[in-house]
Formats: sequence, structure tokens, C-alpha cells
Amino acid sequence: MFATSLSTSLVPRSVDPVEAWIMAEELVRERWAEYRAARLDDRPGAFAAYHAALDAEEAAARELASMALAAA
Repeated sequence: MFATSLSTSLVPRSVDPVEAWIMAEELVRERWAEYRAARLDDRPGAFAAYHAALDAEEAAARELASMALAAA
């Protein structure tokens, strides 16, 4: 079975929102590559990890957008 350790908090709050989004985006690329390389029986878990990384990227992008709107 495919194992992943994606935490609900991708990065500490002290990290700059732009850097947090970049880290989340890199995780998406890594998880996609893992999904593509996964054996057939490991693909459901690999896809779940990819989907979770997309969720983390979305949250980071939302945080970045809210900070940008607050600064405007």
C-alpha cells in the first residue's frame, strides 16, 4: 500500500505566505510524479496523496490571496 505523511499544516505560520505557497506547489508536483510512477495497486493511495497536496496548495493560495487583499 502507498503511504504518505501529509500533515494538515504544511508549513509553520512564521513562514512567508509566498514561500508557503511555493512549498505547497512543489509538494503537488512531487505527489503527481509519485502517482505517475506508482504501481497499479498503489495508485489509489498515491492519488489520495496528490489530492491532499492539491488541497494544501489551495489553502496556501487562499492565505496568500487574503494577505494580498488585506494589504490593498
